Amino acid sequence: MAVVDSQTSTRPTSAPRAKATPGKLPGLAMAAAGVALAWGTHRLVPAVPMLTAAVVLGIAAAHLPGVRARVRGVGKPGLTAAGKRLMRVGIVLLGLKLSLDDVLGLGWATVAMVVAVVAATFFGTLWLGRRLGLRGDQPLLIATGYSICGASAIGAVSEVSGSDEEDVATSVALVTLCGTLAIAVLPLLHHPLGLGDAEFGRWVGASVHDVGQVVATAQTAGPAALGEAVLVKLMRVALLAPLVAAVAVSVRQRRRIPASGATGATGKRPALVPLFVLGFLAMVAVRTTGWLPGGALDAAAHAQELLLAAALFGLGSAVHLPSLVRTGGRVAALGLCSWVVVAGVSYGGVLLTM
Repeated sequence: MAVVDSQTSTRPTSAPRAKATPGKLPGLAMAAAGVALAWGTHRLVPAVPMLTAAVVLGIAAAHLPGVRARVRGVGKPGLTAAGKRLMRVGIVLLGLKLSLDDVLGLGWATVAMVVAVVAATFFGTLWLGRRLGLRGDQPLLIATGYSICGASAIGAVSEVSGSDEEDVATSVALVTLCGTLAIAVLPLLHHPLGLGDAEFGRWVGASVHDVGQVVATAQTAGPAALGEAVLVKLMRVALLAPLVAAVAVSVRQRRRIPASGATGATGKRPALVPLFVLGFLAMVAVRTTGWLPGGALDAAAHAQELLLAAALFGLGSAVHLPSLVRTGGRVAALGLCSWVVVAGVSYGGVLLTM
């Protein structure tokens, strides 16, 4: 009589093991290396802001043979996390650069000018981008970047709009390119446009995208221009919070989320005011109190720059140049037109408030 081995007869067929997904550590290490290279680039060429260098290096890493496979493979989870989570923390710390006293010190005429520049740039770019037929949220993201504070604003709005990663990367690449060109172009127009140093600084602060790019551009005209540029630029940064809240409301309406709390087809209820925006406003309030010593503010400023550099390296690594080339003509046209709008409207505003 044959004996059947119960262990072998009842043992289930082993299923193939699922392929292990890479963790975030390799990508975060790549982002840290990118920050170190961006810092070194800025030290060697001070005219190149660290955040601008971080985006460019991220784009380069995504296309260099021998590196791109790791960036788009094992490094992708960590780089994506850097582009989102570290961006939020950096935006929160950005609030420590601004106090209500700084805003009030500008005067109501200048505040009104900044609000008008932001509104004209945002709605004009959004309208033109849709007319040009740009894909997805690109018109919204580009409009945000040009009108507020470059790549940081794009990252903030993409958090509440749920934008596609490729749309975010393309918008960051365009805004970074135009902001970098401003560093070279605007100083050449300083005297031909009949602007004094202070007026030139206000024009730079109202028209250049990223904070680092504003500093690099305005410092060519001296400390008076730099001081005015930073104050006006930070006023634009302050408008990030209401803009993000408005986008969140728009997203809710698009998804037709009722007030009763249903989440709609997407299954996700976007916050009316995201937590990182509340953190940004809280840091503005803390700065206004004057409680923090200068050393703490300096440390926070360095941490904010490092975090945003890591985030922008992560966003840059998501840029796919062949895809960008396919829509390059329309994207470039929108970027050029938006640049003309923000520079022209802000120049007129500076002349009116001189």
